Amino acid sequence: MQTLLTTKTVSMTELREPAKIFSQAGDTPIAILNRNQVVGYFVPISAVEIIPARPAGLEAVKQAFAIQKQRLTPALDYLRDK
Repeated sequence: MQTLLTTKTVSMTELREPAKIFSQAGDTPIAILNRNQVVGYFVPISAVEIIPARPAGLEAVKQAFAIQKQRLTPALDYLRDK
């Protein structure tokens, strides 16, 4: 069972009238279904513009690298023996 990342859905057949879909979307994403399986998402620009973008500080970057290194350590150890 797939998890939908939005509450609005449309079928491939409904995409024949894209203007109608765009007007229904408003500021929220719409999942596009083909035979009840998600094949993609329509995300309007207005939904993305709402998300504030801010640069990450040095400490946030260091923390992200540390988390990735910790997550990848088992794979790196395995590959070191090869």
